[in-house]
Amino acid sequence: MTLQRKLSIPALALVMLTGSAWQLTTPASASGSTPAWRLTDTGSTARFRGLAPVDSRVAWAAGSAGTVLRTADGGRTWESVGPPEAAALQFRDIEAFDARTAVALTIGSGTDSRIYRTSDGGRSWTESFRNEDPVAFYDCLDFSDRRTGLALSDPVDGRFRILATRDGGRSWQVRPTVGMPEALPGEFAFAASGTCLVTQGRRAWFATGGASVSRVFASTDGGRTWSVSASPIPGGPSAGVYGLAFRGGQGLAVGGDYATPASAPDGAARSRDGGRHWTVARKVPGEYRSGVAWTNHSRTALAVGPTGSDISYDGGATWSRFDAGSFDAVACTRDGSCWASGEAGRIGRLARNR
Repeated sequence: MTLQRKLSIPALALVMLTGSAWQLTTPASASGSTPAWRLTDTGSTARFRGLAPVDSRVAWAAGSAGTVLRTADGGRTWESVGPPEAAALQFRDIEAFDARTAVALTIGSGTDSRIYRTSDGGRSWTESFRNEDPVAFYDCLDFSDRRTGLALSDPVDGRFRILATRDGGRSWQVRPTVGMPEALPGEFAFAASGTCLVTQGRRAWFATGGASVSRVFASTDGGRTWSVSASPIPGGPSAGVYGLAFRGGQGLAVGGDYATPASAPDGAARSRDGGRHWTVARKVPGEYRSGVAWTNHSRTALAVGPTGSDISYDGGATWSRFDAGSFDAVACTRDGSCWASGEAGRIGRLARNR
């Protein structure tokens, strides 16, 4: 996996404004309304593949040229708060706990893979991890709570590498690979949307591509040991699973081939048993999708990519297009607000057009 390749990755549930909160309601109440992303004015031209909304007012985004943005007023205004020393680096993932605390990952071979942490809203950052292994390439990170997090590197000596923290990202330790299955020739993860690795309590999953088949790895012990299953989403040099989302044992996977984004015949799949088995969606988006997220409605999910956005009301069995704009990442909060981010400074919130 070369650095050049990694860096070149190029009826919806109604959202209603109730006071200062956005409430996601069921499709039945959305009669006569058309959903859409409402773009916010970020004042940036960076590409934001890292996205971390906290609630309807607070959200963070991280992207190219070391850019980190933060809003505390629902996207009306954005503040550029990235660490100055990271200006030459590429942020690809960020996890935020509140308006003051966030952990962000830059990607690249060797020392370009770093993790930064802020506890004062981005006024200052601490570099809490710098990769010194020239072979390692970190792709994404996730937290199951405010203290416990994992980060994923492409294979080193034939096995994917896991980095772990138990103190909210202040310090990190490389996990032994004895419990990690061997990687396939050419297999790697995609640093495309911050969702190649997801966690849920003691459970964790990560997705791969690059090889002849794509796969999903699963852990039930906090990332110490892993099992692996094949995905029906086709693999290839630039193809595979780009994004995962889990709610309980219900899993969603999206992907395709970023080199041919307008065609992904089997680009979405779902699991009902915690990722052990996967089936292709009955109706797929049909195009490459890099990010996926569950909403706060039990069976509703969103998927995004450079050619559009899709919605599923039935747990990922069928998907329908609702927007043609370009996004890379999507995330929803417990209070029902959903956000998306992507190229040319694009950050949007789900809204309603009449």
